[in-house]
Amino acid sequence: MPTTLIDCATLQGSLGRPDWIVVDCRFDLADTTAGRRAYLDAHIPGAPYADLDVDLSGPKRAGAGRHPLPAAQRMREVFGRLGIGPRAQVVTYDAAGGTLAAARLWWMLRYMGHDAVAVLEGGWAAWLATGSPTEAGDRRVAPVHFEGEPRSERIVSIDAVRHARPLIDARDPARYRGEVEPIDPVAGHIPGAANHFCRNNLDASGNFRPREELRAMLGPLLESAPGPATFYCGSGVTACHNILASVHAGYAEPRLYPGSWSEWCADPSRPVARG
Repeated sequence: MPTTLIDCATLQGSLGRPDWIVVDCRFDLADTTAGRRAYLDAHIPGAPYADLDVDLSGPKRAGAGRHPLPAAQRMREVFGRLGIGPRAQVVTYDAAGGTLAAARLWWMLRYMGHDAVAVLEGGWAAWLATGSPTEAGDRRVAPVHFEGEPRSERIVSIDAVRHARPLIDARDPARYRGEVEPIDPVAGHIPGAANHFCRNNLDASGNFRPREELRAMLGPLLESAPGPATFYCGSGVTACHNILASVHAGYAEPRLYPGSWSEWCADPSRPVARG
């Protein structure tokens, strides 16, 4: 039962099995319809599509961050529509090494009690590079009844995050330091947070670094305080990649602050750190 990463050869050998569900999560923050267009052009055979904005985020509301977590019932509806039953082995993929919606769906399923989920190593690029089969068009799967309850201990609220230690920001170092901010209205980071850019989990080919390298990078941060680690990013998406890397490296699963920087900086009374 793969629970962190899966390679293309293993997935290809399991395509067509009724208990395996592959989900295409490709998404582009700069062009929010690009992922679905790419999916319709070509995707892994049998895979339905999950849209970050529509399926993996809740309704936007003032002060709640750019990608709020959906309500539990909404997650059950989406997972059921994707064909994810209680015995399903799920594989998620995107075109960004898992740093966008693939890791987000991985985390959401685990949050709702479904641990049999893994991210495709290397994502869409690796699938194409290995000459694996593709299909075009919109794939619909038979809906099922998804049962699961939120594991509330895996998230941190906006009131609790200011006291969370270790607290780790997954964004680009320049955004963390407050030197640039291309998306949110305020630059900087939550006071007390360290930084581990999620893209550093990947090597030059877009695959995850070996476990020993991940442990060397993440260990000093995860072990810097006695409490459970908490990750955040801009909107609670790329932070899931750091959680995936931590679990893959053998650490206990860190927590997620879902609202992340976009929620924190929405209130000008909250402190901001730079540098």
